[in-house]
Amino acid sequence: MPNIKSAKKRVKVNKTKAEANKARKSNLKTMIKKAELAAANNAADKEEAVKTAIKRVDQACAKNLLHKNTAARKKSHLAKLLND
Repeated sequence: MPNIKSAKKRVKVNKTKAEANKARKSNLKTMIKKAELAAANNAADKEEAVKTAIKRVDQACAKNLLHKNTAARKKSHLAKLLND
């Protein structure tokens, strides 16, 4: 456990940010799974689900949760699902 005041604050801030990042990443994975499932079942809301997932990937990239190349790869995969 840190003794210095600023180090104690860092521990708190890092914990808060880690929880937020975990929630964002979990939500991203859920959206991608929903889009893949909708595409596999050829559901009526397939296009909307894929567009939402792509938007979430962009947001995750903007928040530095994903590397830009990883985001591009995921978006390409989702677009491919939509077009097939």
